[in-house]
Amino acid sequence: MGTGAITAYIDVAQIVLYIFWIFFFWLVVWLVREGKREGYPLQSDRRDYADIEGWPPLPSPKTYKLADGREFSAPHDRDRSAAPLAAQRTANFPGSPIEPTGNPMVDGIGPAAWTARTDAPDHMLDGSVKLQPLRTERDHSVSVNDVDPRGLEVRGHDDAVAGKVVDLWVDRAETLFRYLEVELHSGKRVLLPIPFARINKRGVKVTAITGAQFADVPTTRHPDQVTLLEEDKISGYYGGGYLYSTPQRQEPLA
Repeated sequence: MGTGAITAYIDVAQIVLYIFWIFFFWLVVWLVREGKREGYPLQSDRRDYADIEGWPPLPSPKTYKLADGREFSAPHDRDRSAAPLAAQRTANFPGSPIEPTGNPMVDGIGPAAWTARTDAPDHMLDGSVKLQPLRTERDHSVSVNDVDPRGLEVRGHDDAVAGKVVDLWVDRAETLFRYLEVELHSGKRVLLPIPFARINKRGVKVTAITGAQFADVPTTRHPDQVTLLEEDKISGYYGGGYLYSTPQRQEPLA
């Protein structure tokens, strides 16, 4: 046997298999650690319990450079900085349901919950704002085969008139309308997500909230832009109306 014929002395296939096992184990551990950059550690209902992060532990913070020049670091303390929930537990044991102590649709309780997303508008690949009203976006319009809701009255599920539609907001990336802009009787303007609106020639019906509750819909900081955080709060408000709009909606089904 010649010098250097190592395959005669060792099982190459077995060594390659062991190397693969080691690599695959390291890959699984790395993926689990990367998956903990957001949403961890788990916070217990009991204040005397330490936060739960499991194994492997949380990764060290990493900074991501975004396309628009901003930076985002994870893990972060953004969710920890939120104000305490305006709610109380219904029983004295961990994991018990909570009930709101204020206005749950504004406070973000239950179906009205929202997450602390970036307080900046979403952008296109060229850096321009993705969601814009038709008054500033001239390249889009309502199809002649559809009802143009501008000028139509908006009613809540109690049939009370909240205001009228004055504009539509278009998603320039998906080429579809995301919001109706509603001007209330007070002159305040709020956004209404299209999925919550039933549009026909007679008007716009919203089954999520009453006509009076449009007054508390979260507003946008800029008249022609909506941030990711504002979108979450707006959608959460309407979604919460299906449970909290009236006391009757909170009653048990049986």
